[in-house]
Amino acid sequence: MAPPPLPPRTERVPRLSTVILPVLRWHEGGRERWQRAEELGFDTAYTYDHLSWRANFRDGPWFGALPTLTAAAVATSRLRLGTLVTSPNFRHPVTLAKELMSLDDISGGRVTLGIGAGGNGFDATALGQEPWTPRERADRFAEFVPLLDRLLREPVVSYEGTFYSADEVRGIPGCVQRPRLPFAVAATGPRGMLLAGRYGQSWVTTGDPRIAATGTPAEGLQAVRDQIVRLGTACDQTGRDASDLEKVLLTGFVPGSPLESVDAFVDFAGKYAEAGITEIVLHWPIAGSQFAADETVFERIATEGIAQLRGTAPQQ
Repeated sequence: MAPPPLPPRTERVPRLSTVILPVLRWHEGGRERWQRAEELGFDTAYTYDHLSWRANFRDGPWFGALPTLTAAAVATSRLRLGTLVTSPNFRHPVTLAKELMSLDDISGGRVTLGIGAGGNGFDATALGQEPWTPRERADRFAEFVPLLDRLLREPVVSYEGTFYSADEVRGIPGCVQRPRLPFAVAATGPRGMLLAGRYGQSWVTTGDPRIAATGTPAEGLQAVRDQIVRLGTACDQTGRDASDLEKVLLTGFVPGSPLESVDAFVDFAGKYAEAGITEIVLHWPIAGSQFAADETVFERIATEGIAQLRGTAPQQ
């Protein structure tokens, strides 16, 4: 069965979305931030699905992704919501499927699951296990995604795998979005890209991590172009038309400064759109972190940047 489509695109201008890290108490600015994302017109607001993340956030406030998205679903009405990304590091497909089905229901069908193989961060050892090797992460991911797909589509699922099992698990009534909520699969390697081709409605990249700190903007752009070519090859192998797959760039890890000004964003977004990116995700600014930026400029980008790309910005 083919993966369910996202809403059709009518233009080449990329969607603009944001990531809101779960660092604010809900009643001390958290709710207002998600509501402001909707007011500014972002297509989707995502959050990270980690137990903790990076040294400069690990010892500060950090809330759970799915409860945060549930609260955001109640506080908003149009904004799509999602994770960037959930991973097998501390998730099991059976319990995750039930929580996602519930979130999809509460949101009225506004949820996208960003999902990836995970890494060697703090989540990798939080449950007391040794960190998995890259191969084991890939092996687990290759089993995790198909099982999660079944659990969100089928009313009853039994499965016995190498890493995961399900015994007559009920998925009733299923997702509001049919046949299930969309997957945005983060992948840069061949096995992950095959999973994106088979199960994803979107493919997610953060660029090439080898040049994130030292590469030039031109090198970062070329790296993403090369990844899109490889994604096309993977889609060919799965019998999928690569043009049907949304291509999402999570910024903040590619060379360049799209939040420096509206003009800088328009230049950045235009080049990545030409390369094939169909959705650009910006981190909501957080002072004192790697995502520090001028929030006024950020909001102007949300309200003016895409309009400039469309050629509909008001004349000064």
